Amino acid sequence: MSLHWILPGKNKIDNYVFNPVNAGSNINTSEPEYFPALTIDGKELVFTRALGKRNEDFFSSRKTESGEWEPAQPMKGSINTPMNEGAQTISQDGTWLVFTACNRRDGFGSCDLYISFLEENGWSEAINLGGSINSDQWESQPCLSPDKKELYFASRRPGGIGGSDIYVSRLQPNGKWGTPENLGPEINTPGDEQSPFIHADNQTLYFVSNHWPGYGDDDLFLSRKGPGGSWSKPENLGYPINTINKEATLFITADGKTAYYASDRSDSKGSWDIYSFELREAIRPTPTLWVKGKVFDSKTRAGLPSTVELTDIANNKIVSQIQTDERGNYLVTLPIGRDYAFNVNRKGYLFYSDNFMLSSNAADSTYEKDIPLQPIEVNASFVLNNIFFDNNEYALKPTSTSELEKLVQLLKENPSLKIEISGHTDNVGKPADNMVLSNNRAKAVMNFLNSQGIALTRLIAKGYGETRPVSDNNTEAGRAKNRRTEVKVLAP
Repeated sequence: MSLHWILPGKNKIDNYVFNPVNAGSNINTSEPEYFPALTIDGKELVFTRALGKRNEDFFSSRKTESGEWEPAQPMKGSINTPMNEGAQTISQDGTWLVFTACNRRDGFGSCDLYISFLEENGWSEAINLGGSINSDQWESQPCLSPDKKELYFASRRPGGIGGSDIYVSRLQPNGKWGTPENLGPEINTPGDEQSPFIHADNQTLYFVSNHWPGYGDDDLFLSRKGPGGSWSKPENLGYPINTINKEATLFITADGKTAYYASDRSDSKGSWDIYSFELREAIRPTPTLWVKGKVFDSKTRAGLPSTVELTDIANNKIVSQIQTDERGNYLVTLPIGRDYAFNVNRKGYLFYSDNFMLSSNAADSTYEKDIPLQPIEVNASFVLNNIFFDNNEYALKPTSTSELEKLVQLLKENPSLKIEISGHTDNVGKPADNMVLSNNRAKAVMNFLNSQGIALTRLIAKGYGETRPVSDNNTEAGRAKNRRTEVKVLAP
């Protein structure tokens, strides 16, 4: 049955239709299925199934090229046990699984949070997340942020605002989880708040509450994180998503349009089933793209553990900073509406520079970038892709700051490093004018570096005008590639 949504305060019926679609017999059975979670590419679905309505285990399914789900199978490895496992979250890159298990020998309280890692032969044996996360009370319903640096969960530990509150713990530089922080009265109330879900945009939080104004028992709400980190007043997702009955958690895909949840609707296979439906626009998160790939040594082709950093070009603030895995694999989310500088760093190598301009013309696809890092050696070179000038001008724009600071850092970490900064143009205009412009742009970069404490004896600035094109000047895309600033190593 589909339902039309009537917006509060309006007499007309909006064009939004609530029409949950059963995930089908490859996912749902006569047993209860619930807690759906997907990887960011939407190709893997993980959920909990209660076998014999008693033993909870994890199952997963891959999506075929035709868009159908394959028959769900128990998750491989050591994660499923004769005891119950449930209320799980899978990291956006599909390599971590955090979940709830109760009354285990290594537990701290009634229910604790555990973590398992994807290995070559499946999922590792679960590890208790320890006393910094778990208390002698109930902890459950975890959700990882897209960069795996924050863990949201529900807890009934002492010192909260209500019966069950939502907390967040942050991953520390030493790899340990920090002391959980209560999200405070912006989210938590004297009632129960549970089932947090942070979207791939890392700024829209969905959760369940029985205290904020709603339609019945437990309702679903959303709150958006502001620039300073504060949360907006929770907004009820409205009928017919919320009803007079209890509502469970949502999982929302990266594009912000599709939600997954569990329900025992009339067309279920016999109990709780997993369904998907389209969210109405007003309660959608920010659509989010992503870039993933592998960082490797340009000579040996061996994967390199590295730092991947995403910076908002407009305000020079770091949006995301992650570490690749030991094989150099990475995944970074890209909420649309902003322009990003993208940098990859590893000691002993030149950094990699790229950008994603999503403030106005957001692409509708994702990105796969395998990134070769060059060892610091004579004649190694790279392009500074986030150095910006106005047309026919050579004054550095403020949006160049984040890239220039990376170059300063590289030079300070390698005090013997000497470089040539070269300016290049397309072939539009007079060759002599282009030569002067490119030379002045190279000097502008050199002068900035010198102003930050880099000795001029380590720097050479040279303009090459239009004489060294790297692409076809007959297209705008080609000309854009030719308008560039390069760095070449003169002495490592």
